[in-house]
Amino acid sequence: LTPPLSLVLDAPTLYFDPRQEGKLDRLIGNSSQLPDGEMRRAGRLIDRIRAKGLTKYNISGAVPDIPGGARHVLVVGQVEDDASVTFGAGDVRTNLDLLRRARQDNPDATILWKPHPDVEAGLRTGTLASADLKGLADIALLNIGAAEALELADEVWTITSTLGFEALVRGRSVTCLGMPFYAGRGLTRDLVARPEHRAGHDVTLAQLVHACLIGYPRYFDPRTGAPLSPENALALLTDGIETPPVNRWAAWLQSLIPTFGR
Repeated sequence: LTPPLSLVLDAPTLYFDPRQEGKLDRLIGNSSQLPDGEMRRAGRLIDRIRAKGLTKYNISGAVPDIPGGARHVLVVGQVEDDASVTFGAGDVRTNLDLLRRARQDNPDATILWKPHPDVEAGLRTGTLASADLKGLADIALLNIGAAEALELADEVWTITSTLGFEALVRGRSVTCLGMPFYAGRGLTRDLVARPEHRAGHDVTLAQLVHACLIGYPRYFDPRTGAPLSPENALALLTDGIETPPVNRWAAWLQSLIPTFGR
């Protein structure tokens, strides 16, 4: 397991709860005032993430053959009892209902179903059986990394998954059936109403990325505890991290604690 490289602090609520305006909302709302140099910095960060293929879950498996012709819609499953679903979902709150809505609105598309890695591993709720997929998903992407899955997609459908944010970073169209931190900003197709505090705060991709990856988190070297810039944190992820045994033990312990925003 790789130990975390970042932490976020927010008030009065964290990023996965759209019901109140938090620090991340304010950073995104004020991002239009950032100087040009910071926008170029965000653009370089986007370019590096794309070039290195970095994602939240850096797993990779064999990519199946995908038929050409039809539009490819990637439907992203989630942990169904995750806080981002609890607080941010609309009427669609389960993976099966998400898949049904995606098929209903895209009858002629090739639907690619990607379960959440923790659900796929049997660790969290939200499993769909093969029988559930019949008539809804054309191909199940099992044990496939997010970067590989996004390369196959023309459009992404999700409730509140952070993979939707990763899709935006990679230039994909994103449809949200909930209100994740990146929705309601003018960059996604939203099938639920955005909260009032997000109205009138549409942003560019570079502005969103600056707020979410540069302004919001605090990065640190898991080997030493020393602070890192976002760019240096990205370099660590790219190069790989060799951590002392005590840090690996701490990372394993942390993996036993439920986390949010998945």
